[in-house]
Amino acid sequence: MLPKLVTPKYDMIVPSTGKSITYRPYVVREEKILLIAMESQDNIAIENAVLDIIGLCVESPIDANKLATFDVEFIFANLRAKSVGEGIDIEPECSAKDCESTQQIKINIDKVTVENLGTAKDRIIKINDNISIELKNLAMKDRLDSDKDMTDTDVIIQTIAKSIETIYSGEDIFNGSESSFEEMIEFVESLNSSQFTAIVEKISNPPYLSYKFEYDCKECGTKNEKELKGLQDFFG
Repeated sequence: MLPKLVTPKYDMIVPSTGKSITYRPYVVREEKILLIAMESQDNIAIENAVLDIIGLCVESPIDANKLATFDVEFIFANLRAKSVGEGIDIEPECSAKDCESTQQIKINIDKVTVENLGTAKDRIIKINDNISIELKNLAMKDRLDSDKDMTDTDVIIQTIAKSIETIYSGEDIFNGSESSFEEMIEFVESLNSSQFTAIVEKISNPPYLSYKFEYDCKECGTKNEKELKGLQDFFG
């Protein structure tokens, strides 16, 4: 019988909950899942691969499909750091108007943070004297179905509908997940302008994976201040 390799275990804090989880680095069999998805250049396939890898590598009880998108991104960034290495080489373009120079920069995934984390809390909005809603942080599985014919307003309405976790009406409590999507859309479209705006303001700055860095352009000397946001910027 061939020897079994011992895989180390690590702990990390889930940003939205503050709870510790135990995980192991992903190995070749899991990396293969990701590589196949990346070859397809299909963002949904890549997101599903990331969720599958988290489900396989996190040993604490956790449902990756219910995690907020920024939690998924943070967990996977840490998985990637322990599996492949903390450093990632990127080639940003100089921000100077007349300079198109790029240069290789190494970033340290261990320095990645989650910005706007405070917006993940205090998610209750009073609609009127009788009705309040509680919003949730959207999971990757809550992503919108792409439709080139959708207007910006349609996108916002659908995003709000997917973000409503609970509706409180007097003593009655309605769970958003137990209502049809059509009913949620109808509820959102029944809001007046000020109510709608209040919700849009609440969800317009969600938490996101962030890495800020500076460098001087090797060609023109311009000081560049950059920020990577989300997994696509890090691993795209």
